[in-house]
Amino acid sequence: MIKGKFPNDKFESLETPFYYYDMELLQKTLQTITKETENRPFHVHYALKANANTRILREIASQGFGADCVSGNEILKAIECGFSPSKIAFAGVGKSDKEINIGLDNDIFCFNVESIPEIEVLNELAAKKGKIASVALRINPNVDARTHKYITTGLNENKFGINEQDLPVTLKTLSNSPNIKLIGIHFHIGSQITDLTSFEDLCVKIKLLREWFHDQGISLEIINAGGGLGINYQHPNHFPMADFESYFRLFDKHLKLEDGQSLHFELGRSLVAACGSLISRALYLKEGIQKNFLIIDAGMTDLIRPALYQAFHHVENISSDGDLNKYDVVGPICESSDTFGENITLNQSKRGDLIAIRSAGAYGETMVSKYNCRDIPKSYYSDLL
Repeated sequence: MIKGKFPNDKFESLETPFYYYDMELLQKTLQTITKETENRPFHVHYALKANANTRILREIASQGFGADCVSGNEILKAIECGFSPSKIAFAGVGKSDKEINIGLDNDIFCFNVESIPEIEVLNELAAKKGKIASVALRINPNVDARTHKYITTGLNENKFGINEQDLPVTLKTLSNSPNIKLIGIHFHIGSQITDLTSFEDLCVKIKLLREWFHDQGISLEIINAGGGLGINYQHPNHFPMADFESYFRLFDKHLKLEDGQSLHFELGRSLVAACGSLISRALYLKEGIQKNFLIIDAGMTDLIRPALYQAFHHVENISSDGDLNKYDVVGPICESSDTFGENITLNQSKRGDLIAIRSAGAYGETMVSKYNCRDIPKSYYSDLL
């Protein structure tokens, strides 16, 4: 079994569970994205919801990336960690007045607005401050992302975005909103998309909608294609990075931009997932009637994706080179859903072994909870151990 490389000798003295970040892999990932976008009018905004770890954010900001925020506190955290407000896009279907005011006070790049009532509220709040808010209309393209139903966001039945039939009345609302400037259109069809044909379908829809806006006499400065690029959770050692080359070339091929027009992306998972691992320790090996349970000290409070989405994470016993066996890897939380996987093949395991749950850098640490009064896991970094 091919395993990742971890500094086990340094791990032994650390209290588990904890998050471990491979900063070299993160830097290589950011460099690859920069290389693929530098000669194109492409701009990447990192989606903070994937991981808001301060050290991770500062590294991404230092490379010149923008930020995609979905709360007022994310805006403040992004600015604190070095992201320029001029590169911050603020998305979300339920922005509060307080959060909108945070965006206005910091003169952020753009509000991705999702409904007519939101436009009306934003216009009112901007007027009180004597400001003009730049907006992109998040349009629901009814494109199937072919992913889990909880992370599909671009279909008609989803709560996100403005439906096409509502665009005429939306433009009328904008014409009556003097403190709002329409600069573009925004889309986000879902998350963990590995079938790139979904993005081809999105490009087709974007071109049709761009033509519709032209017919209304509206020229768009930006097109925001959202994010959603998936990673390979099954084989993190063979494929430690998302296929950024194919992703950006697809948009370059299928969505020709007009003069002066720029294309924006809101990538999160694909930047940070692979660089993070949740390191746990085996507590007990419990023999069942037909299976063996490996009970570890990490639980769904530390990484909720398997319980919430039935998501797969590659699991490794990084302490053992013994024979391969099958285990149900479970946590200590008093919930039957606190399971990281069934019939997982691991090297023969025993109490005290270190267990690595891979590709946990996205929607891991940022979704940690204190359920059962659990401790919050600490974070460590490859270049600081």
